[in-house]
Amino acid sequence: LDPGIVNVNGGAIALGHPLGCTGAKLSTQLFSEMRLRKQKYGMVTACVGGGQGIAGVYELLN
Repeated sequence: LDPGIVNVNGGAIALGHPLGCTGAKLSTQLFSEMRLRKQKYGMVTACVGGGQGIAGVYELLN
């Protein structure tokens, strides 16, 4: 994996977030990175626990 495009600013725990707000925090951070890097598409993933996970794919509209 190219470290320049994967988890570029660290995970939610590394940056700090209120319990239960990982999805909102990662999605908001992704939108900022997409604008900064001029990317149309981005994806966030998160561990839900108990072997589960979730992913969100976003398209930035101008």
